[in-house]
Amino acid sequence: MMSTPVTLRVSECFVKPQHFTDESNQICYLTPWDIVMLSLNYIQKGLLFKKPEPLADEHDFINNLLDNLKHSLSLTLSHFYPLLGRFVTQKSQDPPSYTVFVDCNNSPGIKFIHATLDMTIHDILSPVYVPPVVQSLFDHHKAVNHDGHTMPLLSIQVTQLLDAVFIGCSMNHAVCDGTSFWNFFNTWAQIFQASDSSNILISHHPIHNRWFPHGCGPLINLPFKHHDEFISRYEAPKLRERIFHFSAESIAKLKAKANMESNTNKISSFQSLSAHVWRSITRARQVPYDQRTKCILTANNRARVEPPLPQEYFGNSTNGVSFVTTAGELVEHDLGWVALNLHLAIANHNNEAVQQKVQEWLQSPTVYQTHLRYDQFTVLVSSSPRFNMYGNEFGMGKAVAVLSGYANKFDGKVTSYPGYEGGGSIDFEVCLSPDTMSALESDKEFMWAVSVSNPLS
Repeated sequence: MMSTPVTLRVSECFVKPQHFTDESNQICYLTPWDIVMLSLNYIQKGLLFKKPEPLADEHDFINNLLDNLKHSLSLTLSHFYPLLGRFVTQKSQDPPSYTVFVDCNNSPGIKFIHATLDMTIHDILSPVYVPPVVQSLFDHHKAVNHDGHTMPLLSIQVTQLLDAVFIGCSMNHAVCDGTSFWNFFNTWAQIFQASDSSNILISHHPIHNRWFPHGCGPLINLPFKHHDEFISRYEAPKLRERIFHFSAESIAKLKAKANMESNTNKISSFQSLSAHVWRSITRARQVPYDQRTKCILTANNRARVEPPLPQEYFGNSTNGVSFVTTAGELVEHDLGWVALNLHLAIANHNNEAVQQKVQEWLQSPTVYQTHLRYDQFTVLVSSSPRFNMYGNEFGMGKAVAVLSGYANKFDGKVTSYPGYEGGGSIDFEVCLSPDTMSALESDKEFMWAVSVSNPLS
């Protein structure tokens, strides 16, 4: 039996901003939305690029790429100074108090890794299931956000494949959410592509003024003596990960069906698709009729709070918005009923609801624990197909795939991406137990909506 190739690290270094500002010496305080993330994993997302053809000299190409990536990264970091720091804790025993913040001037910089892997694009993308080797394309494997006390808050790994380059980014989830993550990635790509790096006007300058509820902050005390009281290290069970592609035409049919069955026109494409996937996974799980099941959608709070926050707000600004029902009701009702209830849950997540959630948290602060927050009957749909993922170019043209690492995956985790061809298409990366995945793949109603996408053609 042939052994699977392994990812080998060639070099590591730290990158600092080319220009320091007065802001970069500041303290970055954590809001309630940030603090709840301390026990979860880093965000791990990256882009797979095909190497240009023909290449006159592979060695020169890689060295020039690495130099340009590091140079543009140093310029980008000037705008994203919280990523340069490390967490600092202040604590007391009586009464118990544990406070975490970011010292933005307490780090050698962000880690930059060059690695190699003797595999091809075909080896990565052609298998039905995402191969486990993809996890090795990211730094901070299994790290939790609280580890940002001793580990960089941002780490970039550039992996040289036989015919491709993968740029993997691991960013501390207690410092940023998906919106902030992709704003960083988009800004980095914009600066990389700029012809004049000395005078770059970036499109979406990050806003670092932290949001705190009225009368709260900037230091928030957790009622703990030691981080062992609220930090756990969840180990995912054996999972199968598969990326299901849904074309714009397929999603349009689901949306039309959901709205027709609900006698409305308010249900969105994403809500229709999420409802379809939740019903299908619940059928595949063979959940008992009376068992309660939950679908959680990640909602961006920026436009919901009053006054609204800019989309460039750098930090976490999300809540999980859920609809709960029994498995029997879920599978016996039509798609429209399920999609409408997801729509209403999102529609009702307004400023009042956001503020209430924050106030409830302040009365009894907690930190998310994966094993407590998500049971075997839950489906969580995270990320967003609205994020600009395929618009990031680094001198190699458009990426051929978006991939994620080990982080924050469990049975029932669904991650959404824009489809490779754009136009409203969506990819859902679904993580399920092997038996449930096999049952889902045999579900004709589910697979009816799945389309074929081939970025390799």
